[in-house]
Formats: sequence, structure tokens, C-alpha cells
Amino acid sequence: MKVQPLTVVDNHPDTIKIIADALSNDGLVQLRLPRLKNWLAATKRELAPHFARYPNCEGYFYGHSTRRFGGVFAKSSASHKLATDPTVVAVMNAVLGPLCDRIQINLTQAIRILPGEKEQLPHRDDEAFPFPHEGNTFMINAMWALTDFTKENGGTRLWPGSHKDTLTREPDYDDAYFADMQAGDVLLYVGGLLHHGGANATLAARDGLVISYSLGWLRQAENQFLTYPPEVARTFPRVLQDLIGYQAHRPNLGWVDGTDPGFLLRDNEADAAHASRDLLPPEVETLVKELVEARDSPMKKAS
Repeated sequence: MKVQPLTVVDNHPDTIKIIADALSNDGLVQLRLPRLKNWLAATKRELAPHFARYPNCEGYFYGHSTRRFGGVFAKSSASHKLATDPTVVAVMNAVLGPLCDRIQINLTQAIRILPGEKEQLPHRDDEAFPFPHEGNTFMINAMWALTDFTKENGGTRLWPGSHKDTLTREPDYDDAYFADMQAGDVLLYVGGLLHHGGANATLAARDGLVISYSLGWLRQAENQFLTYPPEVARTFPRVLQDLIGYQAHRPNLGWVDGTDPGFLLRDNEADAAHASRDLLPPEVETLVKELVEARDSPMKKAS
């Protein structure tokens, strides 16, 4: 399968639907977002000293000639623009939204595949969630190319449509697609899609940045609250604060002291006493209200 990059210049609902449909049908879609060119370049500059500082991975899965690190939002303020891009967030909401009250950031991971690295084991990222998935999508990755991705330098290899098939570790390599991306492109692919990092047979590193999104009620792969404690998270834009989890997921998941955790990031509220609140989806809140009012009505009492 040949994947043609889709250049996105607006957030028209038809555009979002085209991207969401491609994700549902093929499991992947490659985007080109010209408006983010400078932000991608800035992210690459800000992450460069960290790529130099971190040691190589240790393990058969991650490899021994690859470098990975998380906590990207604290290391690169420019990356905030990538994570909160309106097109990317709208697509995540379109695909994941029907199964949750809100979406969240699952993890951030900068990945440098060095020369000589072998190809990774084919896998699905949603294998981290050990329960039957029954064809539902629980997470979506956004792989941003910080350098060009090619078949020769370790570009991600993916099997289009494999999110609909039975999991295998020995797929047909003739059916695979190597992510051929220019620096600045972003590849969206669902967590159930079979893929792996390719082998790097060149003399240069291949750098990418994964920002992963998931249903808001799932356990995040990267512990966002230890990675970005309140004193760090309060420097982020509000939309990013919500995405990393400083917002309750209705009904009643992730609250602090009986209310939405966002108050921890506001100086004038952090030490205040708050009333515990019903944290319910609107339709549930309406139902509860109707049931309580019906129970308490004079006619009901008389009967």
C-alpha cells in the first residue's frame, strides 16, 4: 500500500472526517501541516541536547542502538503546539470520543534510531491494555518526523488494515508500508495497528517524536502527574493541562478532594476548601435530577 501525505490547511469538518475515516479503515494516515513547520524545527532544536544526553536503550524490544526519553513537554515548549494542534486533537476526538468523556495524552516519547540498529519486533501498542478490544480503538499515536524517515534509515514499518486482523508476530512483509516521511510530517496510526521501528542501515540517525492519545479512563503509559507535577504543569497552556490529566473524567474519575483537579494549577485556589461536586456526564446528571425530583414530588409521596 502506498500512503500519500494529506496536506491539511484547515479544520473543516469534512477534512476531519476524511482523516478519521482513513484511520478507521486503514489504521493509519500521513499528514503534512505547513503551519507547524517552524514549531517542528523549534522542537527538534530543544530536544537535541536531550538526545545527546540520554544513553542507548537496554532490551530486546527497545533495542541497543536506539535512544528514547519521555517528559517531552517539560523539555520542549514548542512541542506543546504539536500536542494541541487543532487538527490532530479534532481527529483524536472524532475517533476516540465516542468511547469516553474526554481524551488524554497517553505518553510522549522522543526516539532516535542510530546507525546499525536492527528492526524491532512487530507489535501493537494497545497490547499494553490487557482486555478484549472487540474491534474498538483505545489509543492513537502521532509520530512526528523530526528528520526524514526512509526505508533505509529505520522509518516505521506498518501493516495497513492489520488492526482488523488477528495478532501475529510473523506478518507478510510484502503487505507492509514503510513510513516515507519528510521532516515535519506526522503519521497517525491506531494502537491496534501492527508496526515496528525499522533497521537503520545508513550512517545517520533517524529522529522521531511520538505523542500518543488514549481514552480518558485508561491508565496512561507515562505517569503524567509525576512527570509534570503541578509546579511544572501550571506553566503549560490550559488545553495541554487538560490533556495530560488535570481534568476529571466524568463520571467521577481522577478527582482531587471531591472536585476537578485543575484547581491545583491555580494559585488562588490550590489551598482552598472546595465543595465536593457531582462529576457526571450531562445526560447522567439530567437523569439523576429527574429521578430525584420525581421521587420527591408531592404526587409521588401521596401515592
